[in-house]
Amino acid sequence: MGAARGQRLRKEPCASYPTRLLAHRVLFRVATNQVSRFNFWRPLTHNHGAWRAIQFSGFVAQHQKACVIMELGEEAKLLRIGFGRHMVPWADKVAAAAVAQIALALVFAQAAPLPPKLRDDTAAAFDLYVRLTDQRNQVELARGPALLWVDSLPEPERQQANAALRRGEVQIKKLNTLDNGKVISCPGGLIHHWVGAAFLPGAKLDTVLAVLEDYDHQSTYYAPDVERSRIESRDGDHFRVFLRFRRHKVITVVLDTEHDVHYYHDAPGRAHSRSSAVRIAEVENPGKSDEREKPVGDDGGFLWRMETWWRMEQRDGGVYVQSEVVSLTRDIPTGLGWMIGPFVTSIPKETLVFTLDATRKAVEAKTDSRSSP
Repeated sequence: MGAARGQRLRKEPCASYPTRLLAHRVLFRVATNQVSRFNFWRPLTHNHGAWRAIQFSGFVAQHQKACVIMELGEEAKLLRIGFGRHMVPWADKVAAAAVAQIALALVFAQAAPLPPKLRDDTAAAFDLYVRLTDQRNQVELARGPALLWVDSLPEPERQQANAALRRGEVQIKKLNTLDNGKVISCPGGLIHHWVGAAFLPGAKLDTVLAVLEDYDHQSTYYAPDVERSRIESRDGDHFRVFLRFRRHKVITVVLDTEHDVHYYHDAPGRAHSRSSAVRIAEVENPGKSDEREKPVGDDGGFLWRMETWWRMEQRDGGVYVQSEVVSLTRDIPTGLGWMIGPFVTSIPKETLVFTLDATRKAVEAKTDSRSSP
């Protein structure tokens, strides 16, 4: 049931609209005057006669006998907000957005599915994927000349990619490791695999390594993605480090992670590293007095595993860097694609681009500081 734009709201109480289907059209207003629209359809697992979703020209959320109704007029300007049949003017757009999020939270308190758990078969599939990816990396490193993924491109694509790198652009590509030519199935999870390359003009390899190995200051180099960072132990080129990640895309997730990292000096002007996240825990109520870590593998599933390969080569008046990342997240449950989908599918790519850009800036700053009197 829906009402056309401009029609009056029905005056019956919310409880008079029984249904087993919950439908929401959410229109969020943010300070930048941009509007994001999300659609959410999910059958209820139990019958509440008080639930009913009515699609007007804006957001409608109903929770048992309390209805939150927001009407939107021309140019997506919020006109009124109220509970049930009692509508009052509401001009503060920022406050209205906050109320919209509260209303949505009420809905998900009843409609959201149970959090996922990392299953043994999911972890096994990821382990196989990583093992085959690592084997391919070892072969490529031993082969020699073609260090970057762009080096293996046919002409003229390789020339175009190298020109883009020299202009300061990050070149990125989605990868997919196969098992004897077959796709590796990952039940209950999603494997994300990206590789990116960047050129750091005027840089030296030792400066790049100094930045990458400076884990005590990575919360500065890679803010706001990295909130906290420290070296827990070091034995030569072998590091054990702690990083707190903050990821935001529709929702915000904070993760405490520990990584085992090895650096290798392959030849003059060449190096690579291998990093494995040995522990990832989602943080509940981060920064508050009741902050706590959720059980590992029994959380929101926004990052269960993470493996990274870095390659570095000094030539052409600078240093080329490449980072390849394979990560494991939950799959996307039916009906929650609008909320979880953007996080688990786009965050891996966006984070890799940000990391390479931030590395360039940190190396430039360190190079400038060393060259200044």
